[in-house]
Amino acid sequence: MKRVLALLIILSVGHVFAENIIIAIVNNTVITFNSLKPLLINANSKDHKVDIVKQRINDILQVEKATELRIEASLNDVNLALVEISKSNNISLEQLKAYPEFLSLKDEVSEKISILNLQRYITKNVTIDENNAINICSKKATSTVKQIKIAQIIISEVESQDDQDVAIKAFLKKLSKHISKGASFENFAKLHSQHSSYLNGGITDWIDVDNPTVAMLDSLKDNEVSKIYLTDFGFSIGIKLEERFISSNLKQCTEKLIYLKAEKFYSNWVNGLREQAYIKIYHDAL
Repeated sequence: MKRVLALLIILSVGHVFAENIIIAIVNNTVITFNSLKPLLINANSKDHKVDIVKQRINDILQVEKATELRIEASLNDVNLALVEISKSNNISLEQLKAYPEFLSLKDEVSEKISILNLQRYITKNVTIDENNAINICSKKATSTVKQIKIAQIIISEVESQDDQDVAIKAFLKKLSKHISKGASFENFAKLHSQHSSYLNGGITDWIDVDNPTVAMLDSLKDNEVSKIYLTDFGFSIGIKLEERFISSNLKQCTEKLIYLKAEKFYSNWVNGLREQAYIKIYHDAL
């Protein structure tokens, strides 16, 4: 009877050991079969199993790097995420903590936040050239918006005992007359404009042609000075410099392009982590 019991114990221990064998090593961390068991038993091929292990290796390397850079998940971040998880499942945090796998869930949440922090840190300077974005997004656009770039001379006050509005308009008319005769609008803007844009000759960013004032400016001919118009900063005169047509959803399109570029950049960066790490996958154990 004792021999039978001993044999049963040996067989049982052997089964547990077989399930918890080491299937990979990454730097100083081991990956066991049990740690990935739910995923591995549902894998439909050996290649699929290898992909699962490789993804786990990537996760470990990213968490290691986040810890090295001191941007790993904070206790507060983890707790806030757990509160959100409990709310989304219509249970209290105490009920969530009573869940048998709570500690594993907590570790998983911490890991995901650490990786997200790392992704943001590594890709924070990824951008896309504005003109490139406009070209790409315009080709995909179903509708376009017209924009213009103008130069303005804005006056908010002048030294005069007369009515300020009247005095400002008179001054702008004087400037307009000189510009129409050949004086440099840019130089006059740098000399007289009372808006911060005076530094670059009164030139604005691109403006949507979406209101009567901008439409009036859009209708100007080359070097033609506009009539006096009111802005949030004072009365102004302007000239039209450039025009373009862009995608009506340029902002969303640009954000998507930046996301895709950042995703590719980060994927290549993670591949670099793999090249620098010690990695061993025991394919026969899968």
